[in-house]
Amino acid sequence: MSFTAALPTLLLLALALVMFGLGLSLTVQDFARLREHPRAVLLALVLQMVALPAVAVGLIVLLGVQPIYAVGLMLLAASPGGVSANLFSHLFGGNVAMNISLTAINTVLSIVSLPLIANWAIATYLQTGQVVPLQFGKVLEVVGVVMVPVLIGMVVRHRQPGFSERMGSPMKAFSAVVLAAFSLIAIVKEWSALTASINSLGPVVLASNLASLLVGYYLSRAAGLAKPLATAVSFEIGIHNSTLAIFVALSVLGNLQLGLPAAIYSVSMYLTATAFGFLVLRRSPPENAP
Repeated sequence: MSFTAALPTLLLLALALVMFGLGLSLTVQDFARLREHPRAVLLALVLQMVALPAVAVGLIVLLGVQPIYAVGLMLLAASPGGVSANLFSHLFGGNVAMNISLTAINTVLSIVSLPLIANWAIATYLQTGQVVPLQFGKVLEVVGVVMVPVLIGMVVRHRQPGFSERMGSPMKAFSAVVLAAFSLIAIVKEWSALTASINSLGPVVLASNLASLLVGYYLSRAAGLAKPLATAVSFEIGIHNSTLAIFVALSVLGNLQLGLPAAIYSVSMYLTATAFGFLVLRRSPPENAP
């Protein structure tokens, strides 16, 4: 079997391991903790499910993004928060416990929201049959690769907490390597398409990332959330699980070009998120946490 033919299977296994690692960091209490800050949770979910897709649509129209990449951008916008959101939130004073809880609930909800948004984007931007919408069987495939490993990881965490603690750092490192590897593969394999569309694709990916971070933070502050919670919300909706977006593009929808926005994003988001943290969050006036 050639490497190209084996790539979807490799991505499937790698993403399953990444989601297993996420499960190792979760407990049932992470879901229960959502009740402690209902306003923050509700705002984060509305931003994730409604505001981010709306921002992506606006940027697609404003910057005239090609249809195939428009679908890829919508796929990225529909992806839940990534593990890196917890790291950035920790570095810049966010409520990391809230990040963990939001990642958990967003991952569950994305099983419904991601196929809905992806199918809407395909029907809206690609009406030539170039990409087949997500059918029920493909949705089950996404459920299997996302939720089953997470649940297994949570069971292992419950029964073997020592093992989970030891594997925490290695699994985070593995997640970063997987993200970098498959992003690089996507960029290399579609290099000619990328170079032909970089002028439209690069700016819209950067704008989408920055808009997500800004909207998440300032709307949270406007809603009266304390700075640590606002920081958590901003990184949760601004740092996406781009590995999942690439997996859906390549393994589920069978079109690697759909994954290019996520591949570019997975590289650029470290720069934009770091700049956002230093230039916006740390320059905010100090306040006493409640």
